[in-house]
Amino acid sequence: MDTSQRETRERASAGLYGSSVGTNMAAAGAAELIGTAILVFAGTGVATAATLAQPVAGAGYDSLATPLAFGVALLAVVAAIGHVSGAHVNPAVTLGLAVTGKFPWRYVPAYLVAQLAGAVVGALGTWVAFGAPGRDRASLAATAPAAGVGPLQALVVEAVVTFVLVFVVISVATDERVADAVAPIAVGAALTVGVFVAGPVTGGAVNPVRALGPMIVSGSFADWWIYLVGPVVGGVVAAVVYDRFVRKADNP
Repeated sequence: MDTSQRETRERASAGLYGSSVGTNMAAAGAAELIGTAILVFAGTGVATAATLAQPVAGAGYDSLATPLAFGVALLAVVAAIGHVSGAHVNPAVTLGLAVTGKFPWRYVPAYLVAQLAGAVVGALGTWVAFGAPGRDRASLAATAPAAGVGPLQALVVEAVVTFVLVFVVISVATDERVADAVAPIAVGAALTVGVFVAGPVTGGAVNPVRALGPMIVSGSFADWWIYLVGPVVGGVVAAVVYDRFVRKADNP
């Protein structure tokens, strides 16, 4: 194996946040499952509580609660498992990295299955926490376009906010010049902003499995395809833009 081939192989095996892809797929898969479950449980749990007007210490959640819950949960997940699996916890991230050659395609199915399973577990956790009202009245915070929002508008919004998230993820998680402590904060903040923007329009999935997990458990499949196609397209475009244009600008 010559030097160029060795360097290409090393780049392909280097994961986000210093993880080493493929060294222990069982651990990586478990980390993706658990991390996604935490993200979905935290975010949908707060969203369900807000929908049901369940108070905390006598005060109900306001409109800030759900975006902050998702963002802080992602921050915690990235800090906890980033070094193990890369903390993708989102098919849009996994597919974006694979399309640009930064994640091996042979590992993609395992990551996607783990992420979907984790999202279902997280939604089940929300159901356990809030019982029948959480599933029947709040649909476990399953996403759906707001009244008056058409499919194309919802699709574009989901694509745009996911573009922002994945662009930030790839920017801070693949550049050694970014301080380790900064990356989780930046990624969590990007998701928070995405949910703030998209929440009133689409419910703010910014992640196919965040949408599908609660849909599967609650049986509410309103416009499910929007939350599959929009984030994946946005994530792949973000990865390609960063790889083809922004990364090149870093090189003298």
